[in-house]
Amino acid sequence: MNLLIKSATVTDPNSPFNQQVADILIEKGVIVQVAPNIKSDVEAFDATGKYVSPGFFDLNCNIGELGLETKEDLHTGTKAAAAGGFTGLALMPNTQPPVHSKSEVEFILNKAHRNLVDVYPLGTISHKCEGKDMAEMYDMFQSGAKAFTDGKHPVQDAGLMERALLYAQGFGALIFSYPEDKAIAGKAKVHEGNISTLLGMKGIPALAEELMVARDLYLAEYTGSPIHFTTVSTAHAVDLVRKAKAKGTKVTCDVAAHHLVLTHEALLGFDSQYKVKPPLRTQADVDALITGLKDGTIDAIVSQHTPHEVEFKDVEFEVAEYGMIGLQTAFSLCVQAGLPIGMIVEKLALNPRKILNTEIPSISPNQKANLVVFDTKQQWTFTKQNNLSKSYNSPFIDQALTGKVLLTCNNNQIFKS
Repeated sequence: MNLLIKSATVTDPNSPFNQQVADILIEKGVIVQVAPNIKSDVEAFDATGKYVSPGFFDLNCNIGELGLETKEDLHTGTKAAAAGGFTGLALMPNTQPPVHSKSEVEFILNKAHRNLVDVYPLGTISHKCEGKDMAEMYDMFQSGAKAFTDGKHPVQDAGLMERALLYAQGFGALIFSYPEDKAIAGKAKVHEGNISTLLGMKGIPALAEELMVARDLYLAEYTGSPIHFTTVSTAHAVDLVRKAKAKGTKVTCDVAAHHLVLTHEALLGFDSQYKVKPPLRTQADVDALITGLKDGTIDAIVSQHTPHEVEFKDVEFEVAEYGMIGLQTAFSLCVQAGLPIGMIVEKLALNPRKILNTEIPSISPNQKANLVVFDTKQQWTFTKQNNLSKSYNSPFIDQALTGKVLLTCNNNQIFKS
C-alpha cells in the first residue's frame, strides 16, 4: 500500500514533526519520508486543513464473536472501528462462551490475523464470568491476552479481586475493574436522581460505583498491583482516583465517550437507545469527567461499543438491553465535548496503548504507518446506510455530528470514509 498524504497537520507529541504541516509518504505500509513538500507518483490524499495522528485505540469494545455473531462479528466490528479511526481494539470477554481460556484467546487472534485493525482479546478474571473461581489467566496471557476483566460483570467478591491482582502482578498483566456494587445498584435501570423520580423508575445511586472504586483502590494499594477502572461516570469516583494517584497508587481509568456529552435528561423520552451502563448521569458528573480528563485523572476515552439486535433494543425501556454502538461516533463526541485536539489524540491514541503496554506508533520516518487523518470541523450525519456495524442501536443515528475521520491506515492497509 503506497500513499502520499499531502499538507496534514501532524498531531503526535512523539514525532519530531509535531504541530507541523507536512507531507507523509507511505510505501508498503511504512512511513518513508515526512517533509514539507514531497514529490511522488503514488496516489495522493489531500489533507489540507486536516490532522494526522497515530491511529486510535479502544480499551473497551464489545464484539459478539464468539457465539454472539448476530450482534457483531470481527469482520463488521473491525470495519466500523476503521471507519471511526481505530487501529486497535481491546475486546471485552463477554461472549458465548466467555474468553476464559487460551482456546478463545487463540481463536480470536487467529481470526483477526492480518486485519487492518489490531485486535487484543481481554481474558476473564473468573471462570465463565461467574465471579467465583479464578480463570486460567496465565495460560491466556501466554496465548496473547494482555489484561483481564469480567467485562460487564463487576467482580463482587473482594477476595477474588485481591487474588486476581496478586496473581496477575506475578507475570505483569493488568486487571480491569468495572466498578459497580450490585447489592447497591439492585435491578434499577437509570441514574438515581430527579429524572428517575420524574420517570417513576428505580435509580442506581452514584454510590454503587463509588463504593466499588474505593474498595478496589484499597485492594490495589494493599497488593501493590496496578488496576484500571473502565467507564467511570461519577464526580466522586473521579475524585477518588485523583486522590489515589496523588498517593502513588498504580491506578488508571477511562471514560465512555457518550458520558462526556449526554446526561440523564436524555431519558425523558423513554428512548431505550439511551439505556447504558453505567447509566447517564447529571451535568455535574459530566463536568467532573471533563475536568478529570483535563487534569490527567482520567487517562483514556473509550467507545464502549455494545451492539445489540433490534429485538433487544426496540422494546420497552425496562426490558431493553444496556449499551450503544460507538466506534464510528466516539471521535465526534470528543469534538462535541469541546476537548482540544492534542487531548483527543492523547486520550484516544497514546494513553490506551500505554495502559495496555503495547507499541505506540509515531508519525516519523521508518515507522510503521499506523495513523488516522481527521477533520475536526467537517459535519456529517450518522445513518443506517453509513453505519458499518452489524447493529444500529445508537441514539446518534440520523443526527448531525461534527468531526469526521477521513482515512485510517495500518498493517499495510487503508480505509477511506
